[in-house]
Amino acid sequence: MADKPRFFDDLAGVAGGAVSALTGVREEMNAIVRSRVDEVLTSLQVVRHEEFEVMRELAAQARIGQEEAERRLAALEARVEALEQHVTGSHHASTH
Repeated sequence: MADKPRFFDDLAGVAGGAVSALTGVREEMNAIVRSRVDEVLTSLQVVRHEEFEVMRELAAQARIGQEEAERRLAALEARVEALEQHVTGSHHASTH
């Protein structure tokens, strides 16, 4: 009867080792699959969602900057036009 508990202990040890080995194999397979998926996505020039979100935010910031630059340019053009009219008006007034 003393052999039965020892047998079950050995069996539990083997089962635990097998589970541990299978866990390691599963983790390794996940890493291989993940790596292969990354290779395929890269070859298809597909980006991950996180990368897309970062680029979308950068594009939004660039758009805001462009809109601000366009507003400033329009204001500067208006000032230049006003100055040109002032100079032209002063020049015509002094020659007449």
